[in-house]
Amino acid sequence: MITKTDRKAERQRRHVRVRRKISGTDKCPRLCVFRSNSNIYVQLIDDVKGVTLAQASTLDKEVKTKHSNVEAAKEVGSLIAKRASALKIKEVVFDRGGYIYHGVVKALAEAAREGGLDF
Repeated sequence: MITKTDRKAERQRRHVRVRRKISGTDKCPRLCVFRSNSNIYVQLIDDVKGVTLAQASTLDKEVKTKHSNVEAAKEVGSLIAKRASALKIKEVVFDRGGYIYHGVVKALAEAAREGGLDF
């Protein structure tokens, strides 16, 4: 019998595998991406202290596009870069959250790089 793969469980497995290798500090936090069907969320996380330093999403008032598409990802990427520069953070570790690096995740990463973040 052929069983259907659980895509959410596969993504969680990839995410756990990546998280074994990367960790964020206060000088170089982890830029963590989560995308749902309707929104995109990104956080700067200090894993040593276990705190979120900054966050941005399509739910913020500064973001004009309220969907989970490439245009919204570019806006969220530039917004998180602006908030990171306000905290004097230049270098981050990119955590794609188990998602494939293309489409929305790639657009968010490139917009964050253009905004001044190094990764």
